[in-house]
Amino acid sequence: MNEINAAAKMRVAANEKAEVEKILQIKRVEGEAESKYLSGLGIARQRQEIVDGLRNSVLGFSVNVPGTTPKDVMDMVLVTQYFDTTKEIGVASKFSAVFIPHGPGVVRDVASQIRDGLLKGTVQH
Repeated sequence: MNEINAAAKMRVAANEKAEVEKILQIKRVEGEAESKYLSGLGIARQRQEIVDGLRNSVLGFSVNVPGTTPKDVMDMVLVTQYFDTTKEIGVASKFSAVFIPHGPGVVRDVASQIRDGLLKGTVQH
């Protein structure tokens, strides 16, 4: 009779342990989901701040430098970002040589491709 009671208690204990594991796993997954949500929210806010800062910079530059247009400023920003990206590739690359087409025409092409992509995205929405 003791063995039957012990087996029953072991079964109950195993079920309780499985239930605890289930709850822990659910809480862990819920925590990961919340973390990813908050991370996405932070990235969205960061991007919005970047856009707001860029807008203010473009407007400020256009107002303070006569004869420039917002397009001129954006072209300058794109060129700066192109050079920053090229620098980062050189610094972070694990390879000893990276071939990147470079020249005034290439920079203009990159800027044109980015602008075209932005315009296509605007038209689709």
